Amino acid sequence: MFHFKEEFFVTKEISPEQLADFQANLNTQPAHAVIERAVTKNGILKTAADWQAEVDMAPVFSIDLDTGKVANQKQSGRCWMFAALNTMRHDIKNKLKIEGDFELSQSYTFFWDKLEKANYFYQNVLATAQLPTSDRKVAWLMTTPQQDGGQWDMFMAIIEKYGVVPKSVMPESFSSSASREFNATLNLKLRKDAVELRKLVAANASEAEIAKRKEEMLAEVYRMASYSFGQPPVKFDFEYRDSDKNYHIDRDLTPKAFFAKYIGWNLSDYVSIINAPTADKPYNHMYTVEMLGNVVGGRQVRHLNVDMATFKQVAIDQLKAGESVWFGCDVGQESDRQKGIMDTNLYHKDELFNVDMQMTKADRLDYGESLMTHAMVLTGVDLVDDKPTKWKVENSWGEKVGTKGFFVMSDAWMDEYCYQVVVNKKFLPAELQAVLTEEPKVLAPWDPMGALA
Repeated sequence: MFHFKEEFFVTKEISPEQLADFQANLNTQPAHAVIERAVTKNGILKTAADWQAEVDMAPVFSIDLDTGKVANQKQSGRCWMFAALNTMRHDIKNKLKIEGDFELSQSYTFFWDKLEKANYFYQNVLATAQLPTSDRKVAWLMTTPQQDGGQWDMFMAIIEKYGVVPKSVMPESFSSSASREFNATLNLKLRKDAVELRKLVAANASEAEIAKRKEEMLAEVYRMASYSFGQPPVKFDFEYRDSDKNYHIDRDLTPKAFFAKYIGWNLSDYVSIINAPTADKPYNHMYTVEMLGNVVGGRQVRHLNVDMATFKQVAIDQLKAGESVWFGCDVGQESDRQKGIMDTNLYHKDELFNVDMQMTKADRLDYGESLMTHAMVLTGVDLVDDKPTKWKVENSWGEKVGTKGFFVMSDAWMDEYCYQVVVNKKFLPAELQAVLTEEPKVLAPWDPMGALA
């Protein structure tokens, strides 16, 4: 085995001789003065931009679902909710032929997610109460007690327990559209409650005493959420006008009854498919993440890891069947938010600086360069010889970005920066459907596949 010599680990400062070498190396770079002037004036991305990518990513697709206008999550991290509700909204709007804009209430599901995440946090605090605060799990819990983000299975847990309602029944509030203040206030409370719960455990308080205090804490969270988002409806009337100008009204619906009647999906049919080509996650197996979830006793977060060819094929098959696809990606990588383009050829930073910046997808995950940060909806794909070249993406950032809110994603970008799609399991090959029942391997809480969109 090779052993490093001790001097390799001795701290050495940058010497004047090295600085002279660095300057000499810079002077040998072709057109270095021109490049310096361009970058100092325009910045890295504008200087490294490739206009051909914009030409190649023209928003025309061989399969293109009509999903209506995009929604707008505004200053909140609810992309996972918007994306999931949009897939359901597409279905309702098409079946009922609803005229005009129609959305499901993101504020309604936000309310319940905040309450359930608080309860989930308290449970994790109690489960780790005998560990020191310096323990990595405890530190991880306290870094962000709760946040706006989530994953598909977490949203399904909310739907299964609370149902959904039209946006007209529970519209946006200040805090649902701009959640920073609420999150900061709630996390302050949750950390303070964690101190008290850990002290109760340390003092050998009874289970009944701890449960009573935890219930009081949850009542306070419920009050905070009610003041901030409004109280969620228990019953409501659903009214709309269809494209033939006919008026419809359905009275005294509960949120769960509305979901059953107007959406009616068997939620267990929809499964999370991931592409994580890291050594610790062999393909064609199931994975879950420790301490990841929102509803205690609710649906477990489960991922089936597959190769990229399978990942894309199941998404294509669902689009061909006329159904949009929820997906998760690292949206900030190689993307132009204003133009709505995600493409690996969008910028050539390595050529600009003459520096090799290439990493494999696995290395980006293992070394913290990339993870899932955002969820959107696939609503189209351009197939050439039955192979995808680019994908149509419905975002939730309003109509002022992209093409009226829709983005174009190159197939190469999907290979590198897409990590999750959700499809009906019927689109999986039979051998992979059988894997879905496998007991999942439990990943660490900080695993990149536990990232919240």
